[in-house]
Amino acid sequence: MRETVARISATFTNGRHLRDGSSTATNDAGASSVEYGLLVAAIAAVIVAIIFALGVGVKNTFNKTSSCVSAGASSTC
Repeated sequence: MRETVARISATFTNGRHLRDGSSTATNDAGASSVEYGLLVAAIAAVIVAIIFALGVGVKNTFNKTSSCVSAGASSTC
């Protein structure tokens, strides 16, 4: 019985399964991919928010400039 308990405790340490002296919990390649995906999504959300926040102002400035150019040099803008 003690040998079985000793083997079980040697196999599982701190909730991590050890095989050949290495921990299976150290494979975090998938976690890196998820983190990069979350960063890309967050950056895209910030870009969309900036476009919506500045979109109306940029459109109004463009329209004003366009009307001044169309009116010619004689008009005051």
